[in-house]
Amino acid sequence: MSGTHPGAGASDVLTLGESMVALRGSGPLKLGGSMDVSIAGAESNVAIGLARLGHTARWAGAVGDDEAGELVLRTLRAEGVDVSGASRDEDAPTGLILFEPRLPEVTRVHYYRAGSAGSRLAASAVERAFAAAGAPRVLHLTGITPALGPAALDACRRALELAGEHGTTVCLDVNFRSRLWSEKESAAVMRSWIPYVDVLIASDDELPLCAPETAVVETSALAGGLLAQGVREVVVKLGADGATAYTAGGELHAPARPVRAVDAVGAGDAFVAGYLSALLDEADVAGRLDRAVTTGAFAVASHGDWEGAPTRAELGLLGAGAGTVVR
Repeated sequence: MSGTHPGAGASDVLTLGESMVALRGSGPLKLGGSMDVSIAGAESNVAIGLARLGHTARWAGAVGDDEAGELVLRTLRAEGVDVSGASRDEDAPTGLILFEPRLPEVTRVHYYRAGSAGSRLAASAVERAFAAAGAPRVLHLTGITPALGPAALDACRRALELAGEHGTTVCLDVNFRSRLWSEKESAAVMRSWIPYVDVLIASDDELPLCAPETAVVETSALAGGLLAQGVREVVVKLGADGATAYTAGGELHAPARPVRAVDAVGAGDAFVAGYLSALLDEADVAGRLDRAVTTGAFAVASHGDWEGAPTRAELGLLGAGAGTVVR
């Protein structure tokens, strides 16, 4: 577990994972129709959110040597994310994700990522990312990347080892995906990572995947057990009920910011970006939670995975009254 920060010249955050081309339909896929083209990926969503808030963010994922991969890299570069550590795989395609709005508040997601470039991310690529620009202040991982395959799992493990060697703070967002692996598989990996983790972010139903097996199911007890294992901060996302942070100093809750919900996709990633932003700014726990629920609210109020992420100058807009026109 890290205890010191790297040098001042290091970038703020390094993250790695799979970013895919995202196609968003206007209705049921079987009926055809138009689709909007963008990109999506939990880790790159966080990187974009941090870059918009003025931090230096590096993304070290892998894409195919194809036009879809170029779209991923071009979009991230345009958003100010450093992709110099990204790799191109000549033998595997860039992944694809389809969003199918089925009901006003229900969206089905279809993945096409088996055998993708992102699933073959190599540990050597992570080593190059650390060596090329120096160790980051924060390494951000999710529970999605290790579910993609053995190579991606090895890359994450190597990233954790390097973070430990360089005194880099490690943030883990559990982000369990039942379509990628089982709860049992996820728990085995998440629990093995806990000794490396400084900041753990999870929804209340994901927390048991990280804690030792126990009959206790209360969130506060699970969080307390993780703090006893050495995790510095356990942050539990509660959706419309806000979020609660557990630290050695106690428990602190922040309610969600009220907004008109448009699209919940990407809200968790925006929350993480806000929390890490305030952490990098050395805000206290209350300040971290406040920025996190604010950036999460921006995401809920906007369509897309990352498109609604706010800039630092926009953070105060949620306090404006209905019908406000900013001139």
